[in-house]
Amino acid sequence: MLLFLFLIFLILGFILIVAKRTVKNLNPFLAPAAFVLCIIFLFLSMVRMIGPGQVAVQVLFGKVQERTLPSGLHLVNPLISLEKMTVRTQAYTMSAKSGEGQIKGDDAIVALTAEGLSVSLDVTVWYHLIADDAALVYRDIGPNYVDKIVRPAIRTAIRNATVNYNATDIYSVKRAEVTDKILDLLGSDFQGKGVACEKILLRQVELPPKVKNAIDEKIAAEQEAQKMVFILQKEEKEAERKEVEAGGISKANKVIANSLTSRYLQWYYIQTLGQLVGSPNNTVIVAPFDQKLTPLLNIPAGR
Repeated sequence: MLLFLFLIFLILGFILIVAKRTVKNLNPFLAPAAFVLCIIFLFLSMVRMIGPGQVAVQVLFGKVQERTLPSGLHLVNPLISLEKMTVRTQAYTMSAKSGEGQIKGDDAIVALTAEGLSVSLDVTVWYHLIADDAALVYRDIGPNYVDKIVRPAIRTAIRNATVNYNATDIYSVKRAEVTDKILDLLGSDFQGKGVACEKILLRQVELPPKVKNAIDEKIAAEQEAQKMVFILQKEEKEAERKEVEAGGISKANKVIANSLTSRYLQWYYIQTLGQLVGSPNNTVIVAPFDQKLTPLLNIPAGR
């Protein structure tokens, strides 16, 4: 539009110059004003803004320029058209479910394992367009490089990786190893294509029902075995505690038995009698008397 206005005012300026010779009382400032506006529109047509997270591929008369423009303001040839492409991290998701429901999606990925079982995977791949290679991607592949390159490469890498592992390993212990394998394969497939893979997220693995039940039973049995080991260890510790406790009680009894002399027992006997005599609830006290014992009791009057 700005380039179109530039051409209009440029032509208008020349028309006013020619008309000035034949038309009387024509304002002499009209032609200069037209040329000034012409220059303004030309300058504005050269100013281009690239948004954040984008690069612009320059195309001049159908030829792609190798230099791409980063985010910001730029002065470019007004005849050049800019094709903007995002370099932000993008997510490509393959899921066996659609939203919250259980309906199979068009982009679900089903792969074969080492034992020939079919497993359904929920996978998300993080990737981004390499800014310096955006012009080559636009020229050689086109703006729809996701459908041409990214999607087929992801699906192929997933299938090539899962075929090396058993279903039980993918489902449980080797899930991280499988994602690393997929990441390595995608790195090789994307090399030279202007796309970089950042991370593989393997969210869910759906196994055939019989296999899943067998794995669940195996895991439950292993957990039960670990529980029994814990119980046995606990009982062993409890037996050790009781043994230590019994030894302490035995030692305490020996110490008490060795300290129970006749004089101590006589003294304790006298103290107990004194407490009984002084108690207001007793009116009659019957106690055995040892002739060797000389009790000194302060019996209250009236008893």
